[in-house]
Amino acid sequence: MCQTAAHHYEIVGSFLRPEELKQAREKFEAGQLTVEQLNAVENEAIRDLVAKQKEVGLKTISDGEFRRSYWHLDFFWGFKGIEHNVMDQGYLFHGEETRADSARVNGKIQFNPTHPVFEEYTFLTTISDGTSIRQSIPAPAQLLAELVRGANEDKLNEFYPDREVLYQDIAKAYRETILALYELGCRDIKLDDCTWGMLVDKNFWETMTNGAYDTQHLQELYLRLNNDAVAELPEDLHVTTHVCRGNYHSTWATSGGYEPVADTLLGNQNVEAFFLEFDDDRSGDFEPLRFVPDEKQVVLGLVTSKDGKLEDKDTLISRIKEASQYVPLDRLSLSPQCGFASTEEGNILTEEEQWAKLGLVIDVANEVWGQKA
Repeated sequence: MCQTAAHHYEIVGSFLRPEELKQAREKFEAGQLTVEQLNAVENEAIRDLVAKQKEVGLKTISDGEFRRSYWHLDFFWGFKGIEHNVMDQGYLFHGEETRADSARVNGKIQFNPTHPVFEEYTFLTTISDGTSIRQSIPAPAQLLAELVRGANEDKLNEFYPDREVLYQDIAKAYRETILALYELGCRDIKLDDCTWGMLVDKNFWETMTNGAYDTQHLQELYLRLNNDAVAELPEDLHVTTHVCRGNYHSTWATSGGYEPVADTLLGNQNVEAFFLEFDDDRSGDFEPLRFVPDEKQVVLGLVTSKDGKLEDKDTLISRIKEASQYVPLDRLSLSPQCGFASTEEGNILTEEEQWAKLGLVIDVANEVWGQKA
């Protein structure tokens, strides 16, 4: 049984970085702080964050991704065979361009026993006091999408002329990393994934493919990569996924409901719960939830993390009841639609507004599910 079933309010994982942490990272990049000094600031910020998460009433905690600059790239850079590079331009979000950092191959992709994700998880165990920890990592499909991005593909062709070898190496490196986290005590992994959010946006793909809008092959490939990475894991390791349409400084990248990918993603990805965005019209309606198998959970991201305005409680309750037409209420939960700071820039709201959003999530969950929440 998925751990999500134990309560009905959730977080996606990232939190606004405190100013002290932002300043420390700037000083580190300028050569004014050592790695040890930066880690000390990170440790203190994470301790404070964990205390606040417990205080607000969360049952599952994260480190806020405070040791990362990006929700995905820092994790990719931790593999052997992956390097940090800078593109000619960043991703074009709605009204804003992201920083231009990226990840490309510089050798065969392999598991790295000193991957920074192990330090992320291990430190959390020392301060959690038994509170459940969910470790978020970007999905394998997301790594592939980055490796074929623009000029990155030239390097990929150099080391992986046979794409089948690439797919096997990605899945193997992921699976070994997940198993290493399991050996450290991790029992809850969430795969964060923007690839499906890109596939549902017809305009995005028509631009990317010069009008050739056939994504079925990519759907099957993304599904294979994600499923191969979590194949034959220990039964007590819970795997979930969060599907995103882009979250950068309160902007977004793509639009579209889940219908074009629902059968593949919701019907066939081997996870126990889907964290899905439903905070505005860009996410479509709840009808695609009909593809969710009977044994799986859905976390409804109805509360936006992109601004500080609190949603109307009655509206949230009404939308949860609407979603329950497709997935029974006891298999639904509530969360923000995404993290509050998928990158260190963070979304445009205050820390006080961030915690008020989570308070609203918990209040609504308690009202809808009562003692079960």
